Amino acid sequence: MGKETDIFGAALTDYWGGTHVEDIVVHSSIADDDEIPIPYLFRTFEEMPAIEQKALQLCKGKVLDVGSGAGSHSLWLQDNNFDVTGIDISEGAVTLSRKRGLLKTIHSSILEHTKTYDTLLLLMNGTGIFEKINKVDVYLKHLKSLLEPDGQILIDGSDIAYMFEDEDGGFWLDTHRDYYGEVTYKMSYGGNQGPSFDWLYLDYARLAWYAEKNGLRCNLVLEGDHYDYLARLTSL
Repeated sequence: MGKETDIFGAALTDYWGGTHVEDIVVHSSIADDDEIPIPYLFRTFEEMPAIEQKALQLCKGKVLDVGSGAGSHSLWLQDNNFDVTGIDISEGAVTLSRKRGLLKTIHSSILEHTKTYDTLLLLMNGTGIFEKINKVDVYLKHLKSLLEPDGQILIDGSDIAYMFEDEDGGFWLDTHRDYYGEVTYKMSYGGNQGPSFDWLYLDYARLAWYAEKNGLRCNLVLEGDHYDYLARLTSL
């Protein structure tokens, strides 16, 4: 993936190199353009929301940080003596996390990875990697295959139903999608725009239903302040 399409990696690299002059612009299929402040991706444990802090504190054994990005979660775990590996589809992000000191990194899609772990960590709307509602089974089956016998999946998500609520308390839904939490994004940075990609916001009840369907027990660990949650999945 070249720098012109690896938007995320390019922005992280520029920030780390001191040449960052703008934030990533996110173009969404359901909302106005928004921005990702690059400094936030380099946050310390103390700057992380409660859900992320709790997830890190619940990690055990050998950890795979899925969608590790700049490596902030992985580096905290490494600093606290965990055997942690970061995996990301952004080559720039993987390279940057190595520069920051992360010892174990993998540039790959999670679906192409086959090693097993005690903890799979999926944060910053971890359900997003499922892409679409009809791919949840595929991802959960694969994530389960990456677990050691007593392993766990720590994943956060958000229910975005509130975005479709009208003034009368009713809901309007996009009939062109199979589920209201399906969003298509594009990201722009430095005059370049990356390819579109699908991202899934999955409500907790549906996550629990799909988990059980795929032989996983789902427990609600923590609820956030804005329709977000942390869940722990283990094999039945």
